[in-house]
Amino acid sequence: MYKKIVFLSIAFLFSIQGLYAQCAMCRATVENNISSGASSVGAGLNTGIIYLMTMPYILIAAIVYLWYRKTQKEKASLA
Repeated sequence: MYKKIVFLSIAFLFSIQGLYAQCAMCRATVENNISSGASSVGAGLNTGIIYLMTMPYILIAAIVYLWYRKTQKEKASLA
C-alpha cells in the first residue's frame, strides 16, 4: 500500500514539469488584455490562481487528518 502511494507521489511530482510552461502564455494574455482596456481577464486569472493554489493544501490537510484518525483508532484498539 505504502509503496503504491510513494510511487504515485513521485510520478505526480514528475508530471508537474510541463505545467510551468503555461505561465508565460497567461502573462502575455493578461498584459495584452490590460493594454487594450479589459481588466476582467486579469481578475478571473487571479481567482483561478488562488483556487489552484489552495487545492494542494486542502488535499494535504485531508490526508493528514485521515492519517491522524487512523492512528488514533489504532491506539484505542491497542489500549
